[in-house]
Amino acid sequence: MEFKAIIFDMDGLLVDSEPVWNEVEVELVESCGYVYSQEVRELGIGMRIDEFAVILQQHYPKLGSTPAAIEAAITQGMLRQPAERIRVRPGAEELVRYVADLGIPRAIASSSPQVIIEHFVALLGWADLIPHRYSAETLARGKPAPDIFLHTADQLGFAPESCLALEDSRLGTIAALRAGMTCYSVPDLSHSRLADFAEINNKIYGSLHEVLDNLKGKGTFA
Repeated sequence: MEFKAIIFDMDGLLVDSEPVWNEVEVELVESCGYVYSQEVRELGIGMRIDEFAVILQQHYPKLGSTPAAIEAAITQGMLRQPAERIRVRPGAEELVRYVADLGIPRAIASSSPQVIIEHFVALLGWADLIPHRYSAETLARGKPAPDIFLHTADQLGFAPESCLALEDSRLGTIAALRAGMTCYSVPDLSHSRLADFAEINNKIYGSLHEVLDNLKGKGTFA
């Protein structure tokens, strides 16, 4: 199948940031005298921070007086991270440059706040490589709702069915598929297992290197 555009998730797919998010959340939770459970953490993988903050407040009431306060604390914690902590995922640079060199319309569609997206992209020097960057924070619903993918396709000027989405999380994969897109799932094994995706998607890759080899081998964007 030929695609007109490619849409990337960011955290856990292009950027190895999920462990950093976890560290920031652990620090906040433990500073309030709680133990951060893996079960609670997994609930938030792929979600918008404001939506996850509601869950965090339910489990850890002393984290903040409101979900908005918790969201702000986590966001500021991420922005304070040293630049060397924000690293690309294996194969991400090569894949992004490949589609950029071909002139393929491309965008980031992320659950992260716009300020985080812009911060990471600036640190990596990717502003020109990925010129379109969209956050779900301004939309009615975050992932697993399809809103961010539908919005991104609309901004790029293509039907969702003509876009290829790349995701690392289960919620993100569901969102892309609900939008009517083909989705290549590349699970971030810091928080997921390949088996977690088997029941929802038949296009699962072990790495972005594999995705790139597949695109080149099939001439998907040639």
